[in-house]
This record gives sequence, structure tokens and C-alpha cells, in this order.
Amino acid sequence: MKIALFPGSFDPITIAHVDILKRALPLFDKIVVGIGLNSSKQNFLSAEKREEIVNSIFVNDSNVQVQTYQGLTIDFCKKIGANYMVRGIRSASDFEYERAIAQINKSMMPEVETIILLSKPEYSAISSTIVRDILRNNGDVSQFVPKEALRFF
Repeated sequence: MKIALFPGSFDPITIAHVDILKRALPLFDKIVVGIGLNSSKQNFLSAEKREEIVNSIFVNDSNVQVQTYQGLTIDFCKKIGANYMVRGIRSASDFEYERAIAQINKSMMPEVETIILLSKPEYSAISSTIVRDILRNNGDVSQFVPKEALRFF
């Protein structure tokens, strides 16, 4: 069984995240959306809320599971039996960052391959950081997040 991990904070999930995940679905038997918990980060949404939002978006996709995790992402891959990690990139700087992480992960767990998907051009400016800032300032995020997520804000 080809199992992939799609890790991130998803605080909040954006239409760019959803696009990457939907494009990755045909490549794997199962994709686990791993919501990474980092106690040193100030989160906008609780882990439970983020999990609920992602589940509501992929309710009809039986090959998508959502789990939270702490610690090293590569250790979570081991725990769930994932031999693939899916990452999306928007820019050259994203690529350099993801390349460095993928190389370190490869040295720690050689059997895990990182699959990098390029963001669609129309989504390249969308980030959770920007969406959080809009939300904190009571702005309209409807064009940046999946419609299923809007009821949670």
C-alpha cells in the first residue's frame, strides 16, 4: 500500500493546500494529512478545530485521513507506515527550504521519498500566514480558504 504523509500546520488550511492534496490523491492509496503541533508556535486555531476543518473538506475521500502529531515529521512517517511525503511549493525560496528538509529526512530515513508538487500560479501568493493575518483583522478570507472552512471562523 502506498501511504503518503502531507504534513503542515494547516492554521488554517487554504485552497492552495487543498489543490496540492487533491492533485496528489491519484498517486497514493492513502494520504494522511498530518497536522503538526508545535508548542512554541502561537496558533490561531486549536488543533481540534484544524482537524475538524480538514475532515469536513475531505469527508467524501475515503483515502484521506487526518491525524495530529508532535515531534519529528520523519518519526510520524514511521508511525503511520508512510514511505512518501507530499510537499507543495510556491516559489524558489520554498524549493530551497523544502530541498534542505527533504535531504535531511532522506539521511534519517532513506526509505521515505519526498514528492514536491508545484503550486498552481493562481495560488502562489496564498499562505496560511497571510490568511491568519486577514482573519485576525476581521477581513474576508472566502477567496483563500475552502468554502467548508468558512463556518469555522
